[in-house]
Amino acid sequence: MRIIGGELKGSTLYLPENKETRPLKDISRESIFNLLMHSNKFSFEIKNSIVLDLYAGTGSFGLECLSRQASKVCFVERSINVIPILEKNIKKLKLIEKSEILNDDIFKLNIKKNTFNSKFNLIFCDPPFKDKDTSNLIDLISNNKLLESNGIIILHKNKNNNDKYPNFFNIIDERIYGISKIIFGKF
Repeated sequence: MRIIGGELKGSTLYLPENKETRPLKDISRESIFNLLMHSNKFSFEIKNSIVLDLYAGTGSFGLECLSRQASKVCFVERSINVIPILEKNIKKLKLIEKSEILNDDIFKLNIKKNTFNSKFNLIFCDPPFKDKDTSNLIDLISNNKLLESNGIIILHKNKNNNDKYPNFFNIIDERIYGISKIIFGKF
């Protein structure tokens, strides 16, 4: 696994030895960033953006954003076993000042107590494929006003997933890569 673009292109990332996480494949990440930068379906600039990487795992998505000049990434990961690898990747790439790590389940965080200091331009959600809380996750993001008005939410789900989304979540684009479905949406 490596960073595929930006200032840190080619840098390798540490991965867990077990199968506790499912890192986002390089090809999927590359496709996501190509769409973000070049699609006429939405206008988005990664440079200077503030990113929330939910279910961050080893941090490949958020670190890719930082390599492409995002100003800050907040990584939320609930697995205590993966946090040391995420920290190791952040230190290796010298991105400590631009990174914040929260070791918790997004549904258990007390968001109302100013867990996050700002709204996010981009929220990437990569829950385990077996999780069925996508609608609740979208509600949580909306109810707590975590997304900037022109912000984008990206969901990484299993291609066979048929989650129902709240009416206020507008799907802009949807792509299939192998067993993955990538959904781009906004409010």
